[in-house]
Amino acid sequence: MSRPGPCAKSRCKQTPVDEFGLIRRYFTRDADSPGIVVGVGDDGALLRPAADLDQVQVIDTLVEGVHFPSDMQPADVGYRLVAVNLSDIASMGAVPRWMTLALALGKKDEHWVAEFADGLFAAADEYNVALVGGDTTSGDAVVATVHMTGEVARGKALLRSGARPGDTIFVTGSTGDAAAGLALLQEGRHDNYLVGRFLRPSARIDKGRELAGLASAAIDVSDGLVGDLAKLLDASGAGGELDIGRLPLADELIGYCGKPQAILFALTGGDDYELCFTAPADAVTGISGITSIGKVTDGRGVVCRHEGKIVDVDSSGYRHVL
Repeated sequence: MSRPGPCAKSRCKQTPVDEFGLIRRYFTRDADSPGIVVGVGDDGALLRPAADLDQVQVIDTLVEGVHFPSDMQPADVGYRLVAVNLSDIASMGAVPRWMTLALALGKKDEHWVAEFADGLFAAADEYNVALVGGDTTSGDAVVATVHMTGEVARGKALLRSGARPGDTIFVTGSTGDAAAGLALLQEGRHDNYLVGRFLRPSARIDKGRELAGLASAAIDVSDGLVGDLAKLLDASGAGGELDIGRLPLADELIGYCGKPQAILFALTGGDDYELCFTAPADAVTGISGITSIGKVTDGRGVVCRHEGKIVDVDSSGYRHVL
């Protein structure tokens, strides 16, 4: 492979490092997680899944200039890459176990790789995920992909397809924060709660595990609440009504842009990585950190209401275009 070129802005002296040098220096760790027979360093990972669990396989890619700004700190890129995959694991009620990494470096230098690895392992360590293999190469821009494996009790995985008329629609945390955080980044503002929600989203692993076997359907909010709820309802062959007045809006979001814009961010902004799920209301009594925002109906699609009146909301969701 071609080697990453030197960068005048680097804070460290540049030395040529080949693919295997990068892997050894920044991505190789002792594999002591249960189930790992062989980790990084061989032609492939050798894993031993538990016999009484179902596996969940997810994959996500971040492309420089599409999913994150080119000047985003590399540690935040690494953290975010792991977090978006963790969110998919969480939405299925699973526990994350192992991941592999494919990284095209673009024109980034070794200093960028070092900070990227720091962020990647910060997220991985926070959720006890082991990196067991991967590949690095060169390219025109940074393209980073993580494939992650999770495990869930057999037959207990949360799917998009189980919502039934009469179920209540819930969401964890608050929505709209990350889209506002991206707007702040584009304004050149960095030190802000909302920016942190975009740069380092919190994967709701514990909440997903708590909901496994209780929720009837679930999805993570990556492309916008209305758009992702529509996907869940379509998979379930049902419709839904969403009450805008019940949306959980953070005080920081309202303070930044006012309530009308906050509602728009909450409905159609992406990258919150909260969980939107359906369940019989009495099935999740006592679970904290969730808000009832609507109900599943016999119809099709999502109907948004505000103070009882139907409101026209573009359900296309956020499309990751910067």
